[in-house]
Amino acid sequence: MATARLTEWGLERVADTTALIVSELVTNAIRHGAAPITLRLIRHRVLVCEVTDASDTVPRLRHARVTDECGRGLFLVSQLSSRRGTRHSPAAKTVWAEQEIDATRS
Repeated sequence: MATARLTEWGLERVADTTALIVSELVTNAIRHGAAPITLRLIRHRVLVCEVTDASDTVPRLRHARVTDECGRGLFLVSQLSSRRGTRHSPAAKTVWAEQEIDATRS
């Protein structure tokens, strides 16, 4: 769905990276969050990927060891995005990541 939306917006050049970010954030919400889970892509000066779930558990960036089977998701998101973070509301939390989409930016 994310790739189709990016194609509609003419942003195919960031589709692979966005798909990985979406996959990691949605997987974390499924594994560690609570339903309902929503995904939102926002195209503005940057591309924002937001995943919201009903849990108040704050995701934690960590550096996985070579032998760890999990724990690399947020690290990957932080490496692939220009900014990332979490915000809370009374009933949910939203984990977000921004990507640069302006072709003149690196």
